[in-house]
Amino acid sequence: MSSHAPGPTEPAGPLPLLTRLRSRAGAHVRALTRSNSGLSIDYDNPPGDPGLFGPDAVCWRVHADFPAMLAGGVSALLLQALHPLALAGVWDHSSFRTDMQGRLGRTAQFIAGTTYGSRADAMRLIERVRRIHANVTGTAPDGRPYAADDPELLTWVHVAEVSSFLAGYLRYVGPLSTADQDRYFAEEARVAALLGAANVPASRAGIHAYLAAQRPYLVNSDRTREVVRLVMTMPVANPLLIPAVRTMADAGVALLPPWAREALGLHRPSVRRSLSAAAMGALAPTLRWALGPGLAARARRRVARTA
Repeated sequence: MSSHAPGPTEPAGPLPLLTRLRSRAGAHVRALTRSNSGLSIDYDNPPGDPGLFGPDAVCWRVHADFPAMLAGGVSALLLQALHPLALAGVWDHSSFRTDMQGRLGRTAQFIAGTTYGSRADAMRLIERVRRIHANVTGTAPDGRPYAADDPELLTWVHVAEVSSFLAGYLRYVGPLSTADQDRYFAEEARVAALLGAANVPASRAGIHAYLAAQRPYLVNSDRTREVVRLVMTMPVANPLLIPAVRTMADAGVALLPPWAREALGLHRPSVRRSLSAAAMGALAPTLRWALGPGLAARARRRVARTA
């Protein structure tokens, strides 16, 4: 946004400058997770539409905090990379190695749209993902066939995401009761089921049991190690954002269960990662200030309006 002189009703002095700085900073931060899917979501219309969940849902709270969600997204990517078949589909059929920000952006749009969008927009996003998954098939390096619409693989991807998002909220935002954590997982299980996932755990205990049962099938392969390298050195177009991106990567690693950090080779002492908690404590409030109220506030206004 370019600088301009105060208008007749615009107060002179530091407030307009501060507003411009906030707007510019917010635009740079949003660019980190801007979707290139080609879809546009209208969070302001139609009036009165609560979407899939409505403002009283726990997912509206958990998904509203950008810093925690971004750290959770990093954690989910790393966790998903331990599953050979899930990783094979992404490796063979996406551009994440050259456009990791684009992948984060598409995931962010899906999460935001299914949480805060109208019911029609949410279902449009879900159907789009189902169409894409239907064409993602192949053979993993170990010779096993894979399909992105395999209900069991969909469950793995889902659990990696929601467990990471909730971990991000609990670590970087604040506590939630066990009952609310269970509600969150039950709410998000509905989205997973609409995508075609099977046997989706819908409680905190169910999520923990599922992850424990999957551990024997997880592998730290050459491909997994390349994903780790890419995440930890994620390139960004704006060099001024590099410190923030590195902090978010470390914040995501901190969310992983100890066994996952060890499996990924990220359990060894690191000066950079040891400083991540303090860095996140300074960065997160700045990001929240730059981004302002966000999509949750827009969606609340939509739900409160009458047609």
